[in-house]
Amino acid sequence: MSLPDTISAPHFDRVAFKVKRTFATLAADGRSANIKFTPNEQELKCMVAPEIFRAIDNGWGRQGWTTMTLASANEADIVAALELAHVHAVAKK
Repeated sequence: MSLPDTISAPHFDRVAFKVKRTFATLAADGRSANIKFTPNEQELKCMVAPEIFRAIDNGWGRQGWTTMTLASANEADIVAALELAHVHAVAKK
């Protein structure tokens, strides 16, 4: 919520974080978050830190949506992922 212009809203069984568009969702149990990367960013994150990041196994995943396991991530990992996704959410198409 500390990222500029971010709001939260219910999103099915999750909480969505968005500016112009949704860039992350948090699971109801707080154990994972889905983060919107570009497909190239997703590939790199999943390759470098597979214990933290994994592509969602469906069409959303092919668009860059990636699950982050929060227990495996440190604060720097979480902040970096959210900041990167936030940049894309505020950029104009």
